[in-house]
Amino acid sequence: MLTESRALDWDKQAGLLPVVVQDATTLRVLMVGYMDREALAATLESRRVTFYSRTRKRLWMKGEQSGNTLDLVSLEADCDNDTLLALVNPRGPTCHLGTRSCFRQAPGDFLGELGQVVAQRQQDRPEASYTTRLFDAGTRSIAQKVGEEAVETALAAVAQDEAALCNESADLLYHLLVLLRARGLSLDDVVDVLKQRHQIR
Repeated sequence: MLTESRALDWDKQAGLLPVVVQDATTLRVLMVGYMDREALAATLESRRVTFYSRTRKRLWMKGEQSGNTLDLVSLEADCDNDTLLALVNPRGPTCHLGTRSCFRQAPGDFLGELGQVVAQRQQDRPEASYTTRLFDAGTRSIAQKVGEEAVETALAAVAQDEAALCNESADLLYHLLVLLRARGLSLDDVVDVLKQRHQIR
């Protein structure tokens, strides 16, 4: 966690640093803003992300009017000390248009969000929820379902059209997320293994 600003390169952009804001759970990029020294200090003190508005020429805490604040999890500088990465827990939509992010969603982002929904279903066990029924049936039953969906996906790949393959693949991914959660894991744990195999640091 960044704790002070003296090592940062404030001179490169006239006393401002760009800040990439990322959801700490899904890792989806939510927005980009700017901080000056005061905004950085306010963010670290309040644990709510505060920017410097280049149009209004003043500090503004994200969500100060809407209530959709960004709760700070961590703040790090890049290798050149001229850009910041803020990991946050967003309280509501981040974009002023009412969407979760100011950027279009990538496929991997949605899988992370779906994983969050699955985890919440496991905790809350809402009635009439298919996910609840899966968790209630137990790990062995979920694993069997993943096996069935894997076979159906393979069959769709060789004997059906693209729409069928996409539908079966969606079923497989969903049930795999449930199985991972039933074992106390998430998609992030699988991604970590892939990174290790390909030596991505």
